[in-house]
Amino acid sequence: MPANQLELRVLDTRLALCRLPGGSPPPAWVSGDLAAVVSTPHETSIVCDEAVVPSDVQCQPGWTALMVAGPLDFSLTGVLAAIAGPLAEARVSIFAVSTFDTDYVLVPADRIADAVHALRKAGHRVMLPSDGA
Repeated sequence: MPANQLELRVLDTRLALCRLPGGSPPPAWVSGDLAAVVSTPHETSIVCDEAVVPSDVQCQPGWTALMVAGPLDFSLTGVLAAIAGPLAEARVSIFAVSTFDTDYVLVPADRIADAVHALRKAGHRVMLPSDGA
């Protein structure tokens, strides 16, 4: 699968991007269909279901994820660039998360239609939750 013709699926979930102090352990409340914790000495960043985030946690809710069909081979290059480029042209901000098998690109939920349009215009196949994917 060339990076210039990716297959993506819009996940049917609302996500939040959260920030905790550096070195914080993963909190017990982190959950959801897509959850990630990245910890550095400077900050701990969390992606999770927005409904589980406690009210006292610094976060930005209202994100939706697009999942790249995988698994992706580690030798494949340009995957995120092929997604980020068209979204940057459409002025849609992103937050990327990668797993062993694939990549996820989060976009503001209120911009998902713009993101889907830009990615399809760039030649990518984008499936919506209503497509039964």
